[in-house]
Amino acid sequence: MTDTIAPIVEQLFLDLHKNPELSNQEFETTKKLRTCLEQANIRILELGAKTGVIAEIGSGSPVVALRADIDALPIDEQSDCQYRSTKQGIMHACGHDLHTSVLMGAAYLLKANEQQLKGTVRFLFQPAEENFSGALHFIEIGALNGVDAIFGMHNNPNLTINQMASRAGPFSANVDRIEITVKGIGAHAARPESGIDPIVIGAQIVNAIQTISSRTISGLDPVVVSITKFLGGNTWNVIPEIVEMEGTVRTLTPDIRLKVKQQLTNIVENIAFSMGAEAELRWFDGPPSIINVAKWVDFCQNIAKQEGYEVVDFQPQLGGEDFAHYLHHVPGAFINLGSQSPYALHHPKFLVNRNMIMPAANYLANLAQLGLIELAKH
Repeated sequence: MTDTIAPIVEQLFLDLHKNPELSNQEFETTKKLRTCLEQANIRILELGAKTGVIAEIGSGSPVVALRADIDALPIDEQSDCQYRSTKQGIMHACGHDLHTSVLMGAAYLLKANEQQLKGTVRFLFQPAEENFSGALHFIEIGALNGVDAIFGMHNNPNLTINQMASRAGPFSANVDRIEITVKGIGAHAARPESGIDPIVIGAQIVNAIQTISSRTISGLDPVVVSITKFLGGNTWNVIPEIVEMEGTVRTLTPDIRLKVKQQLTNIVENIAFSMGAEAELRWFDGPPSIINVAKWVDFCQNIAKQEGYEVVDFQPQLGGEDFAHYLHHVPGAFINLGSQSPYALHHPKFLVNRNMIMPAANYLANLAQLGLIELAKH
């Protein structure tokens, strides 16, 4: 059966990599996925998804969901592979083409054994992970209705293709965006005493922000506060009135997230006030941290060992992943499988090792099938 399915899945991967689409623009990708599912007589749930596809195999309860993300990134591919992106400025630099192909492979494998399923497996081919809107959209339209457990997978270029990693508890970061506006009084650069310099104040704010992780939060709690954009002024001899900054905050737990937000607000407002200026912090919540359920992490690791994977230790990462939203509604686990790439995720030369596709598809299929049996015990 694997020999029959492998060429189909391999061709899907090549097609997706050649024809990447950005978040919420995955229209051709969606058509291709629907065609693949229809050809295998896998039923599609018409829940009103704008892009992406939700499908099911089996019947009745319990219900296990498997999720893959389908969107690409605004990066110009610099690899020399024969199947490189045909769209300038867009590529699958995060491996979502791989995730999608693996999930399709799992769907085909499970369809071939549908009569043996002790319940229903639901497949979430989710759009817009890169801008963190896809999971929320799927939840809103009912993709999790009736689901008892959910599993997600991401490739990890730092692992070999026979390695699997996961952990109970926090797996990824709370990913929040910040904007800071500092308003002073503009002046001639030769007469700074006649104004209030927002650039100097902004610089002090940037420096003070670094004390949050070094002096306010325990060294045992990972925290990153990065200012990534600093704009002010139009010319060389005029002190501007306003400085605008942007950045990101990464934390692992809700209490540390709140503490950092409060401390950041205090620093921004009080430094500006002490120097006669005004400052405003605007905080935009991103996806929360993935919190894996210990029971399901153990389950995933045990199945991985049965499938021949080496289970390796995993430390929490401060990257973001909107799969976290699903775990706020349904218990489950998120895992990494090795893709053995010499380049990091989001690098213009990133390429996965394609030899991982079918082993990963077999793993996900067994994870779902045995997950239904595990759920039926309780």
